[in-house]
Amino acid sequence: MSAQLQPGVPAGTATVMRAMAVADLDTVLAIENQAYAFPWTRGNFTDSLAAGYRAQMLVPAASRRGDLVARPCLGYYVAMPGFEEMHLLNITVRSDHQGQGLARQMLAELASSSLDQGRNTLWLEVRPSNERAQRLYRQWGFLTVGMRRGYYPHDHGRREDAIVMRLNLPRSQEAAHGLD
Repeated sequence: MSAQLQPGVPAGTATVMRAMAVADLDTVLAIENQAYAFPWTRGNFTDSLAAGYRAQMLVPAASRRGDLVARPCLGYYVAMPGFEEMHLLNITVRSDHQGQGLARQMLAELASSSLDQGRNTLWLEVRPSNERAQRLYRQWGFLTVGMRRGYYPHDHGRREDAIVMRLNLPRSQEAAHGLD
């Protein structure tokens, strides 16, 4: 049984990050399937969680009556740690909450947690057709460093290349883009 998206949350609502768990996957998959023509599968998320990747969900901050687990998911990311680096594998904002700076907020949290763990480089791949994401990453300071040919599935059995991007994080969190 697939989860339905929970009702929207007003723009400007205070948010917090929390760890993603297997119990969240119905909600995450509902967002993933709405956002992408070629979404991640339950297995992709389950494998990432089992491997101990950093998987975080963005949810509205607590209200007096609010339970953290029951709050609607506004977005999420999954990142794979490496030696002195972090590789962003998936970052998604619910379609009805895009354009509100939530991806920037999640990138800032990822950068901060990466620096706290001694990881000073962020890596990612992005589709050439995803100009909105490329624009965000460039504004954040990511640089294009390469191309992976035929990386992503595409229509009619074809494949789409991936642009490889890198961000060197400053050693001081105060100097980090979006963290001051």
